[in-house]
Amino acid sequence: MQYLDEPLFRIGGNYVTAKGLIAFAIFFGVGLSLAKIFQSEQFRRLLTRLKLGKNFASIIPTIFGLATLIFFTVTAINAAGVPLAWNQPLPGVSLTLVQIFLLVALLLGVFWISARTKAFLFNRFLVNSGLDRSLQYAISQIVSNIVLVVGVFIVLDNAGIHLGTLTVFAGAVGVGIGFGLQNIASNFISGLVILAERPITIGDRVEVAGVAGQVQQIRARSTVILTNDNITMIVPNTKFIDSPVTNWTYGDPRVRFRIPIGVAYGSDLEKVRNVLLGVARENSHVLTQPEPTVFLETFGESSINLELVVWSKEMSYRPRRFRSDLNFAMAQKLREAGVQIPSPQRDVNFRGGIVRVEMTAPEKTPERAVADGA
Repeated sequence: MQYLDEPLFRIGGNYVTAKGLIAFAIFFGVGLSLAKIFQSEQFRRLLTRLKLGKNFASIIPTIFGLATLIFFTVTAINAAGVPLAWNQPLPGVSLTLVQIFLLVALLLGVFWISARTKAFLFNRFLVNSGLDRSLQYAISQIVSNIVLVVGVFIVLDNAGIHLGTLTVFAGAVGVGIGFGLQNIASNFISGLVILAERPITIGDRVEVAGVAGQVQQIRARSTVILTNDNITMIVPNTKFIDSPVTNWTYGDPRVRFRIPIGVAYGSDLEKVRNVLLGVARENSHVLTQPEPTVFLETFGESSINLELVVWSKEMSYRPRRFRSDLNFAMAQKLREAGVQIPSPQRDVNFRGGIVRVEMTAPEKTPERAVADGA
């Protein structure tokens, strides 16, 4: 086994042996395996169960994976016979590897404290404050951001990173806002207007810019809406200021629904009226007050057009399904009552009396004559 200790090549004045290469492969392989574990779906689900916050839980696997890979890579290099001191400053950086790991750990701690602060304020401290839930969320978000910014500045300052160097970055950001970030600034101001005027709140059913659903979050730049198809839509806050907004639950949650239907001429309209009112009374989502009503709208070309008007409170979240259920029920009850729902038709009357119709055989072409065997 002496051949394992024989040098194979040299790196920076240090000889690398076969044993060193084997040790490098083992440590580096362990690092890759652990990094894959941290990136796995099982580890992400574990973080979700710990209730660390969605944003915090999403960055932990990446940071843990990189930290593990760096640690085992350095260890593998040392095992290969190339010394790389943990307490030696890296080239171009005044920090050692140990200090970098500590810095990353402290920043993770700041992110965790920020996330827990937001969760504590929104789910416990402000729950019984009497404030609107959207305002509670805004307060929690603002306090969480303050904790995050202050914590990051403290960690960077204690790490020896001078914050004065960030003034150049701040100036560049200011120029960027003036030229290319007007949209972000506009959305941020619109978010403040929404929180102040409260035209929408968390839980409202809204329609804006072709998007309909329930408001889940009101953020500084955008609003999160969950549609009936269980699709999360991110809508810029400016849409709620510049565009018409339909808020189904603003003020009075009761909503009126108009369901049109046509019946054939000659139908007993009183019977039809009673059938439609019976359908409305049998639906558990229809309110008794205001009571359902049936209107005779117009005498159409093919049908007598009526309209069933009902009120509902909770079905504003699923208006399409509510209308569909009423339409199915009306069609069934009218069919059972012997009332015909006509299809479009048109009657043609001739004033000249009887119209003679003469049927003639089509003329045969040479090709058709050959085909017929003539």
